[in-house]
Amino acid sequence: MLVQLASMRDAYAEALLELGQEDPRVVVLGADTSVSIKTSLFGDRYPDRFFNVGIAEANMMGIAAGLALAGKIPFVTTYAAFVPGKCLDQIRNAIAYPNLNVKIVSSHGGLTVGPDGASHQTIEDVATMRAVPRMHVIVPADAPSTKSLVAQACRTLGPFYIRLSRPSVPTIYSASKDVEVGKAKILREGSDIGIVACGIMVNEAMEAAEILSKTGVSAEVVDSHTVKPLDSETIVRVARKTGALVTAEEQNVIGGLGGAVAEAITESYPVPIMRVGVRDTFGESGEHQELMVKYGLTSKEIARAAKHLIKSR
Repeated sequence: MLVQLASMRDAYAEALLELGQEDPRVVVLGADTSVSIKTSLFGDRYPDRFFNVGIAEANMMGIAAGLALAGKIPFVTTYAAFVPGKCLDQIRNAIAYPNLNVKIVSSHGGLTVGPDGASHQTIEDVATMRAVPRMHVIVPADAPSTKSLVAQACRTLGPFYIRLSRPSVPTIYSASKDVEVGKAKILREGSDIGIVACGIMVNEAMEAAEILSKTGVSAEVVDSHTVKPLDSETIVRVARKTGALVTAEEQNVIGGLGGAVAEAITESYPVPIMRVGVRDTFGESGEHQELMVKYGLTSKEIARAAKHLIKSR
């Protein structure tokens, strides 16, 4: 079957153009990465609503806060290494504390930044932003869901952090399929094991389910694109149904989706769980496909974890 690849950055740019036409309050801020992330397309169409602040990410957060207080809906965008990397204090105190309507969208998250190396491979941003009170944390799986979730974030009051990946990724959702902020999406029904994933690992989870099916294992796959607020109701229901969970994410296993899922099931319905992700280490320079294999972010690793849980029950 031919796999259709599409860019989350292109989808984000398309969403901004449509939102800009729909709502004159939408403004976009960048920090000298707007061509790469495609937000410059918004600037071309709406130059009076586009602001390139230069390499001043912390200042950009303060400007966004001011624009939100003036009634605008600011989208602030650069690489995940810089946001939240360089400006957590401003995000916390100028945006989240007063609960302002600022949408923070980072690109180039995780190991798949590739050759840029460890300094730009942000593997802790989901955990960091998840710990900030009042912050929504969204990690889309593909281009269509990116476009939909960005639009929903625009129409939802409060601060958002949306994390995009650099490489083009397989398309999972059709334009007609529903994806809703705060609601995990069951992509595949199963009974023996639950696989809860976010971001580019959702496609790996779907491939893992295919691998498992060839050995007689029925895996349920969940896209938990909203890491915060986590759809605990759906996660616990899958835990009850399958009796064990594997989580998969392109970030440190500490504090991200795996941590959120573990917290939810521990409080409500404890079952065995294994977390697939970066094992509390920094990345390195390399092609993103090579890095995913080396650091265990693959369908084979997810399937291996699932088999281990089933065998140990």
